[in-house]
Amino acid sequence: MTILVTGGAGFIGANFVLDWTSASPETVINLDKLTYAGNLQSLATLDGNPQHVFVRGDIADSALVAQLLAKHEPRAVLNFAAESHVDRSIHGPQAFIETNVVGTFSLLESVRAYWQALEGAKRELFRFLHVSTDEVYGSLTADEPAFTENHRYQPNSPYSASKAASDHLVRAYHHTYGLPVLTTNCSNNYGPLHFPEKLIPLIIVNALQGKALPIYGDGQQIRDWLYVKDHCSAIRSVLEGGRVGEVYNVGGWNEMSNIDIVTHVCALLDALRPRADRKSYAEQITYVSDRPGHDRRYAIDARKLERELGWRPAETFESGIRKTVSWYLDNNPWVEAVLSGSYRSWVEKNYQDRG
Repeated sequence: MTILVTGGAGFIGANFVLDWTSASPETVINLDKLTYAGNLQSLATLDGNPQHVFVRGDIADSALVAQLLAKHEPRAVLNFAAESHVDRSIHGPQAFIETNVVGTFSLLESVRAYWQALEGAKRELFRFLHVSTDEVYGSLTADEPAFTENHRYQPNSPYSASKAASDHLVRAYHHTYGLPVLTTNCSNNYGPLHFPEKLIPLIIVNALQGKALPIYGDGQQIRDWLYVKDHCSAIRSVLEGGRVGEVYNVGGWNEMSNIDIVTHVCALLDALRPRADRKSYAEQITYVSDRPGHDRRYAIDARKLERELGWRPAETFESGIRKTVSWYLDNNPWVEAVLSGSYRSWVEKNYQDRG
């Protein structure tokens, strides 16, 4: 038995591949384009493991995808491949349209052709699982109820708009062609192997390097925070038991403001890796001008996933964030390898005019 994972060298995808190979005997075909956030070093422990087959390529390469499907005959395709950073989508939206919209369309076409040629149990049991985001639902006020699967789509950034488009394509391929799809919409992930452009790894890396800890606006933007290993277990649950054609929201039941996240990380670093001068890392916090169109609050209602499949996160925010900070402290070679010149150039570009 085999599954095909796209984007399996990225943050969530790599964590999923590592968890899958440790818990299942099934082979993983891992297709990843290896853009800036794709990192084979994240999968170094699988070097030489025949259970993991890595293929460098684009989900929009129809010939390559068709070849992989024909050769390996996967029972499922899980689509993690996406451009995912809001700030990058503001600076350069075209890549998000190409990967998240055109790429998803091309992948769906390839998978549809493969699935329609299957027969019997192979056709009946096949699944296409699309990994998406809560950002497609837009922004909530402080007193609005959390996003359910029936919440209206109201994307506010080029990134979330491109993911919304991909979600709609997946839905359409089920209703038009009968393709057996599943969609998950997750809240903000954090954990090991996270590229340090997102809030939590950026704060950890900058703090340890003595740099400013940039906080957008007033820092009161609220997100629901989900430990990445919990997200991986949720995806496995949906793949195994989710109802075809359904959407499942995945959240950590941890609504926290950005400034509270940052002060919490600073307090952990104070305890685990104190500054030489014994002052708090919180002294490095710097407020900068806000992101254009910054959504104020996201919140996930994950009760459908719990009700139908019995899933709940195993980690509290306190336990998950401690594991995350400890991982970055214990894996400096991985961190140093990703802090390349291109990464530094991006950070400078994104924050240079926000002082």
